[in-house]
Amino acid sequence: MDFLKNYDIVLASNSPRRKELLGGLGIPYRVCVLRDIDESYPDTLQGEEIPLYISRKKAAAYENMLESRTLLITADTIVWLDGRVYGKPHDNAEACAMLRALSGKTHTVITGVTIRTRAKEVSFAVSTEVSFAALSDEEIDYYVTRFSPLDKAGAYGIQEWIGYVGVNGIRGSYFNVMGLPIHRLYQELKNNF
Repeated sequence: MDFLKNYDIVLASNSPRRKELLGGLGIPYRVCVLRDIDESYPDTLQGEEIPLYISRKKAAAYENMLESRTLLITADTIVWLDGRVYGKPHDNAEACAMLRALSGKTHTVITGVTIRTRAKEVSFAVSTEVSFAALSDEEIDYYVTRFSPLDKAGAYGIQEWIGYVGVNGIRGSYFNVMGLPIHRLYQELKNNF
């Protein structure tokens, strides 16, 4: 990883999954999270445009904190189904409704990532198709009451119980579904920084 040795790498995320995935690369990094970043987006945006827009917006919020050696990584993940975005649910009832909507269907998980230094910005989006088996209300309730769906786009973590029993197919990056397309991130870091 000598190509990154001159950078102070900052992950702008409190997500335990993103921390785990970036840590898996063996690259030293630190976490810095600003509170209350506006994650709204124009209603006209569709699909991958949404997490790309939000990841860029998050990166812009750190602009004044970028030192000459800082390399900032921001990300945003959504679930996209039938022209509708599913972000993080606000409560357990909304989490149950989201999982009922995803049950028995194939949806797309899209993560937008922005890598930013003072001199350069690179953004990209990665999409993964995830197919769910039909889930019973009992299974949905079991998951929602025993796990933490409120901090996850689409109200689920593929690496948790619901992924074990509900996901019956995936096309694309598993790690993208967890919240960070780590293979693509590594390639972008290697090729651009």
